[in-house]
Amino acid sequence: MKDVIKRLQERYHYALVVFKELVKTNFKLRYQGSYLGVLWSVLQPLMLFAVMYVVFVKFLKFTDGTPTFPISLLCGTCLWQFFTESTSMGMRSIVDRGDLLRKIHFPNYIIVAATTMGSMISLAINLGVVILFGFFAHAHYTWRVITVIPSILQLYAISLGVALLLGSLYVYFRDIDHIWDVILQALFYATPIIYPLSMVQKNPEFSWAADFMMLMPTTQTIMDIRHNLLSPEYVPTIWTVVDNKILCLIPYVLSVLVLWLGVHVFRKYSAKFAEVL
Repeated sequence: MKDVIKRLQERYHYALVVFKELVKTNFKLRYQGSYLGVLWSVLQPLMLFAVMYVVFVKFLKFTDGTPTFPISLLCGTCLWQFFTESTSMGMRSIVDRGDLLRKIHFPNYIIVAATTMGSMISLAINLGVVILFGFFAHAHYTWRVITVIPSILQLYAISLGVALLLGSLYVYFRDIDHIWDVILQALFYATPIIYPLSMVQKNPEFSWAADFMMLMPTTQTIMDIRHNLLSPEYVPTIWTVVDNKILCLIPYVLSVLVLWLGVHVFRKYSAKFAEVL
């Protein structure tokens, strides 16, 4: 066993060193030249939350009537920002680092993984702020908090799979950038972040849409994290919305398929990236 571990360490030592340096470099470059620096990773989602809270909660009355909806809105905003940032930046990472691919030989997937990991660091900071605000916003912290980690890892796996897939396509088709922006907007409004899921469930014409929305992996993970982290009593999950328990497994299966597809497509075309760029 020790020999196997030693061989793995020797084989992937160089890749790990490159990965760590890229994560550090990407995170530093993200806020280079700004006066507030890393503080923007906290301020940006807070400012976005403030706008959404005033517009959708105060003016348009998008609320489920529970005391935890504001903090759930902040949590959902941070999680969605992570998904948007990691997939969009991951999509452009190979092209942006094309000069590095031509100079140094290392596994290309490290570039995408390092970019998404930088977004993961920002998410960790943001969730720390969410937890802190939760103490003043009626959040109910229970033992379920520990189950948030698998859900975050699932969301990261989805984001990494999408980033690998988009990154491969973006090398050949730059139009993917604009298409993905439109898809992200559609997914955002199809995810119960700025509005509660109960608003959809109460509408007799679109009550079926609630089940469909919960079958999307992004919605399922965001709702699970909100449920387990902030409010087990008020935030629904796929297990409480969808009656068929077999159907409840769909988003988990889709998460694995998305990651597998991203890895498969990336490995298939990565050998030609340096040549194309």
